[in-house]
Amino acid sequence: MRILLSNKFYYRRGGDCVCTLNLEQLLKDHVHETAVFAMQYHENLATPWDRYFPSEIRFSPGIGMFEAFMRPFGTSEVKRKFTKLLDDFRPDVVHLNNIHTQLSPVIAEIAHKRGIKVIWTLHDYKLLCPRYDCLRNGESVCEDCFTDKHKVLEYNCMKNSKVASVIAYKEAEKWHRARLEACTDKFICPSQFMADKMAQGGFAPDKLVTLCNFIDTAKCLRKDYSEREDYYCFIGRISHEKGVRTLVEAANRLPYKLKIIGGGPLEDEMKALAHGNIEFVGFKQWDEIKEIAGKARFSVIPSEWYENNPVSVIEALCLGTPVLGARIGGIPELIEENVNGMTFVSGDADDLKNKIQKMFDTGFDYEKIAETSQHKYDAESYYKRIMELYK
Repeated sequence: MRILLSNKFYYRRGGDCVCTLNLEQLLKDHVHETAVFAMQYHENLATPWDRYFPSEIRFSPGIGMFEAFMRPFGTSEVKRKFTKLLDDFRPDVVHLNNIHTQLSPVIAEIAHKRGIKVIWTLHDYKLLCPRYDCLRNGESVCEDCFTDKHKVLEYNCMKNSKVASVIAYKEAEKWHRARLEACTDKFICPSQFMADKMAQGGFAPDKLVTLCNFIDTAKCLRKDYSEREDYYCFIGRISHEKGVRTLVEAANRLPYKLKIIGGGPLEDEMKALAHGNIEFVGFKQWDEIKEIAGKARFSVIPSEWYENNPVSVIEALCLGTPVLGARIGGIPELIEENVNGMTFVSGDADDLKNKIQKMFDTGFDYEKIAETSQHKYDAESYYKRIMELYK
């Protein structure tokens, strides 16, 4: 089978990129032919398909500003290069990932008009929320745009900018629900929460398929899953929506050591607030993350936005590390209370503090957590399901 994968970036930038690259490798391992369509970018991985990639756009003053503003609506360059790629590769399936703004859904329409099956994995809420994350001005959870896209203008949601908000509104108006449904055979929702929100936003339930992300479970293999040290950890972006401020507030009131892996806009502020029991270890590659998370008593994900299907939770569980997760978005679907972790009220520092204490007081079967999770999130299980959709 010939599968064309598309994502706005083609390197390990975020969860959407990682999922795209993992899927590409999985398909190659099963001897399928694959091609890639992304935006040109200096950090992209080397690929023979990059000659079809449309030019990089930047939303900053200078040459190319007009192209950047028009790209979300489907520019001639994107149409021309994508059409050429379809001519040369002749795919059976076009599998879209995160394509808005830098590529645009015009590629779904082009493929559909040729009779090519179009599958679209949703990594965020862009089809429901012009901001993509269901956070009003990046602060509080909001669903108003599910039924009225004009709210993005009223709230000035996009970067607190009128211009950006107008573009986001116009983009949402052009790529409305009916138009997107018409050119997409199936939308893959990595969490049931995402599927429920899509249905709430008016998308037809028979177009929605719930299929959890997978990871390369082999990278999580350890000699001894029970080898643990006396600390817990956070892995992710140090930003408001990730709930780091709430985590630091709770951790400051406890004697346990917390290791924070990652960086972000609130890093300096959080370092200033943190007490001596909190260590900021910075950005790490997988081998270092595996060592830190694999020896932690548990990992905590204190998110305050609608997390979809966070890979950080899946990776921790496959390392045998229990997870204390906020009760929001798709996080609770991954956690079985008192078996592979616990949950707490999102944004509630008191509840988080109490649950951290409880996590330290609870004995978990690390070996069993690893064994169960590695089987559940194994690539082969995902492959069987995705082939059903492709065929």
